Amino acid sequence: MTLTSTGRLDLTFAALADPTRRAILARLASGQASVNELAEPFAMSQPAISKHLKVLERAGLISRGRDAQRRPRQLDAKPLAEASGWLEGYRQFWEGRFQHLDALLDELKSGEKRSKSAKHLVDFAASRSTHSRGAGRSRRLGNPPSNKRRGKHQ
Repeated sequence: MTLTSTGRLDLTFAALADPTRRAILARLASGQASVNELAEPFAMSQPAISKHLKVLERAGLISRGRDAQRRPRQLDAKPLAEASGWLEGYRQFWEGRFQHLDALLDELKSGEKRSKSAKHLVDFAASRSTHSRGAGRSRRLGNPPSNKRRGKHQ
């Protein structure tokens, strides 16, 4: 049976979805091991470990060797490299999105700084202009503006 790259990725990710299988792969990264050696750290039966090993073998993540009576398992990193390559495209995508978000945040921060300083300038200019106009003083004193200023004649 020939698998497409999508099928191989599906099998790889399905195998990696289980923490027991990931732990088995981590152990095999340090060298080959027998089924009994792989089963040691887990509180499960030999048939249960064998099922996990079959899933890993079907995904191409491990293979069986021959050493006289033993059949040690060993890690095959090729499917992991394929999965990593597939994930790399998404990593680049998200990295670009995060860079865009960083730039937007920087722009907003600098805009806030400009807004604050602009607000201070506007407040200062407004206070200066009301001090120089008579109408401003009248309003501050509670006097209504004169009709002459509004352009209305009585």
